[in-house]
Amino acid sequence: MILSELISRSPVRIFEQFLDGGLKAGEIGIIASPNGVGKTSVLVQLAMDKLLQGKKVIHVSFTQHKQYVPLWYEDIFAEITSKKNLENAEDIKNDLVKNRVLMSFNQDGVTKEQILKSLRAMIIDGSFKADSIIIDGFDFSRVNKEGIQNVKNFAVELGLSIWYSCSVKDSEQSAGIPFVLGGFAGIVDIIISLQPKSDHVELSIIKDRGTAAAKPMAMKLDPKTLLILENPVKFSAETQ
Repeated sequence: MILSELISRSPVRIFEQFLDGGLKAGEIGIIASPNGVGKTSVLVQLAMDKLLQGKKVIHVSFTQHKQYVPLWYEDIFAEITSKKNLENAEDIKNDLVKNRVLMSFNQDGVTKEQILKSLRAMIIDGSFKADSIIIDGFDFSRVNKEGIQNVKNFAVELGLSIWYSCSVKDSEQSAGIPFVLGGFAGIVDIIISLQPKSDHVELSIIKDRGTAAAKPMAMKLDPKTLLILENPVKFSAETQ
């Protein structure tokens, strides 16, 4: 398979259809779930899709296991390309690495203003014109509404889409917008919930821009690989 086919057939294309074309420049999206359900995997797959299209991505990690982030990218790339027998896979992989910057911060040791300053320096002064920023492991209980609004303004100013992960309690899984995100509901554009089932992980839209209502995406994660499954049966049936 050639690269263009891999991109056009990616399950991310279906993911984007559910979101009116996907997360756009100037928008903030959040993947929310309890720990260990697959938030980081989804973020990396969204980032990988951008990279495969030749776009630049900055991945910001606040997790305690920052050293594993490059392995997430390598494992997911290997899983995707091995199944599709991608031509020139090694050359494509090298290009992906060139278009990706990994940054890590500790919320105890840096302010929100310093983080945005570092990102601005990378994008403008470092001439790394990113299309998207991935922010994993951020603790939303330690930020106020003004802080998220500043990030929103930053995204609008530089034409960026920004995806966050957010850990929530099990009890909040199907109760609408998680409590920890309630104060930011008017700023954040998209919230997606990952819900573990007996044999898969289900994706549901909790907020889609002006609409706040739980709506299944008819998309699943493979519980073993945590990859977004292709050709969801329910979605195919609904669109016929």
